[in-house]
Amino acid sequence: MKLSVIIPVYNEVSTLVELVDAVRKSPVENIEIIIVDDFSTDGTRDLYSGSLKDSVDQILLQERNYGKGAALRRGFAAATGEIVIVQDADLEYDPNEYPNVITPIINDKADVVYGSRFIGGGPHRVVYYWHYVGNQFLTILSNMFTNINLTDMETCYKAFRREIIQSITIEENRFGFEPEITAKLAKKNVRIYEVGISYYGRTYDEGKKIGWKDGVRAIWCIIKYNLLR
Repeated sequence: MKLSVIIPVYNEVSTLVELVDAVRKSPVENIEIIIVDDFSTDGTRDLYSGSLKDSVDQILLQERNYGKGAALRRGFAAATGEIVIVQDADLEYDPNEYPNVITPIINDKADVVYGSRFIGGGPHRVVYYWHYVGNQFLTILSNMFTNINLTDMETCYKAFRREIIQSITIEENRFGFEPEITAKLAKKNVRIYEVGISYYGRTYDEGKKIGWKDGVRAIWCIIKYNLLR
């Protein structure tokens, strides 16, 4: 069974080569790596004709900076594996955990799996308290509308059967993708599982990009895609 790994990239020149190497060395044998570069300007694009030339199956270049959701929309459409997973390029998530995330799908127990940073016994870097509070608030608010009991709606690690993710029209261009896809999955009545994962969070000095404005947008997206559609 082939796993398509979708990597949205924006200005990750310091981590991308290491990340792609980690994906290639993950315990899953049949992997398709798809990078969607969201108009990086820090030298990341030079890697595609250099260090990463023979390591990536597809490199899709956005003509301007649209956002993570737009990059994922393009990457999902290009995926050919039976299972599709999202992988951030910043080394916060460990590709060695792919088997744990996709096993419920392989065993035909789930159609979608969320990798939760808040369950399980894996290591978790201690970073920002208010990010944790905000994440829990958004997850609870989302759960109230979807009536599913997730612990980590905002997690990067989401794995899907390809036919499911390709059947959903993603409208959000930025981080609103997370509540949007959760609402639309809940309405499709698919089987959703959670598994515990580790988390190696970054600080803003280390390149973390999400901010309070994205949290406000997430609240609007929860209302929009659960109530107004």
